[in-house]
Amino acid sequence: MPEGNEIHRWAARHGAAFAGKPVRVDGPQGRFTDADVIDGRKLEKTMAVGKHLGYDFGRDRILHVHLGLQGDFTEGSGPLPEVKGALRLRMWNAQAVKRPAVPGESKRHAWYSEDDGTGHLEPEQVAWVELRGPMDCSIYTNEKWEALVNKLGPDPLNGDGPERMLPRVAKSRKPIAELLMDQTMFAGVGNIFRAELLYRARLSPFRMGREVDETTLRSIWKDAGVLMPAAMVDRRIITTKPADRPHKRGMALKEEAHYVYRRNGLPCFICGTVVKKQEMAGRNLFWCPTCQAE
Repeated sequence: MPEGNEIHRWAARHGAAFAGKPVRVDGPQGRFTDADVIDGRKLEKTMAVGKHLGYDFGRDRILHVHLGLQGDFTEGSGPLPEVKGALRLRMWNAQAVKRPAVPGESKRHAWYSEDDGTGHLEPEQVAWVELRGPMDCSIYTNEKWEALVNKLGPDPLNGDGPERMLPRVAKSRKPIAELLMDQTMFAGVGNIFRAELLYRARLSPFRMGREVDETTLRSIWKDAGVLMPAAMVDRRIITTKPADRPHKRGMALKEEAHYVYRRNGLPCFICGTVVKKQEMAGRNLFWCPTCQAE
């Protein structure tokens, strides 16, 4: 599932491409039936909170998108491409019909692990976007959007502080690894950041929330406030420090980007202990039993 860095990145790109302009919208395969509510209206702004995207068309017309596990956008310039695949929604501006497409201008943004951030269009060049496979794509009223936002926890990418989260964690008997995935406490943190933030804090994922001191929680929050904006640049989530990688110079190789996430069965970069994996609350958890001893 895309994490907060990717959602905020899409919001920034789509805001630069479409905000302040009339936007055409359709659902060419009939699964998005409210296109006429926003088609041709000016997009006022784009919003991102946690893993939720909002496109504000004014007058109680907010397009809500939650990508879920399978959702992703395609974007490009030039005329609209032919409709292919399970296309839920398209948005385009006047640039989409002004000139013929140039080969190579349309590029599908792959999952973060396959995308090195190169070869992308600048946001201002984007003329159209296509949405496939989202968990939700529907029109919200302002009231419904505000109700959603109020249910979510603070978001490091929106400049929020951890104050609303701290007292709730301090009372919880749930493992801290489970709490980090709870969007009502840590909006935007997903499985990758959960594993890596805990490792960087040298904190056992099984420690109950109430057993984690406030200083450690604030340190994790501060770390998220550095790592998550960095991951907005090219969608790669890189959490390892150069000194800890086998190749200490240059860009981190794919297999060196994370300390523990999806490195189960491999030696920890720091201590050499085999990284472990087990399921927690329906998602795979990765940790080093030495560096993150209970």
